[in-house]
Amino acid sequence: MGKHVVVGSGQVGTHLATKLIAQGHEVVVVTRSGSGPAGSVKVAADVADRARLTEVTRGADALYNCVNPQYHRWLTDWPPMADSFLAAAEASGAAYVMLGNLYPYGPVDGPMTEDLPLASPNPKFRVRAKMWADALAAHEAGRIRATEIRGSDYYGPGATDQSYLGDRFIVPLRAGKAIQLPYPTDLPHSWTYLPDVADALITAGTDERAWGRPWHVPTAEAQSFRQMAQRMAAVIGAPEPRMQSLPWGLVRAAGLFSVTLRELRHVRYQFTAPYLLDSSAFQRTFGVAPTPIDTALKATLDG
Repeated sequence: MGKHVVVGSGQVGTHLATKLIAQGHEVVVVTRSGSGPAGSVKVAADVADRARLTEVTRGADALYNCVNPQYHRWLTDWPPMADSFLAAAEASGAAYVMLGNLYPYGPVDGPMTEDLPLASPNPKFRVRAKMWADALAAHEAGRIRATEIRGSDYYGPGATDQSYLGDRFIVPLRAGKAIQLPYPTDLPHSWTYLPDVADALITAGTDERAWGRPWHVPTAEAQSFRQMAQRMAAVIGAPEPRMQSLPWGLVRAAGLFSVTLRELRHVRYQFTAPYLLDSSAFQRTFGVAPTPIDTALKATLDG
């Protein structure tokens, strides 16, 4: 058993820390507030404080970056935190596992694979691309051991209100009301199950075959919003779900009064065409498969 430092205790960090604790590891959870799941060592710290993060990471086998600043703060918040993570990983010798995402790829035709260029011109997504480029350069220079784990939009037990398949989707479905969405309802889209994200992070932090390249989290076959709603309804015995796609002009107008809605313009392309994730490399290399969708949905709805 080893020492694992999980930075961030949101929807992914909590799953990750809980699974590591269950496996018998010493788990240190670092957040600004000092929160974390039972059984972990909870540390309150500013992640951008490299001296403090280096101190906390001393003697660790793996360091997981599960932090997620709000989108509108990526340009200001990520660079100092990214530098802090690299410094802590180098000083401690811990394997550095980054929780990434698919945004840096930008719009693509066909399924996304890990060898695609990080070609998004969006400045916020370029920040994420630079974080991985800097970590990979440090890895290739022999200063650290690094990898990045990337998934599509999350769903599952413990999903936050940022999840498109969270409460704002499930509550009206249970009530038999129309599910209102800011995007088209019938395009195929890849959805990544939160416990599968945590499992992939653990593999990346403990298996040296993972280091030195990015990986996609095992993710089941793409489903449209409507298909996911229909499958959820079947699980709980609800009537045929009703879907309502809101006019984009209305969403843009609402964005004048909501930072969250205003940021949707940056990711709209992901929902106006098929958005497909290929996770076959991870599945083949590590011999794992994504949780079946209906099994995942039952756990989500039970939770």
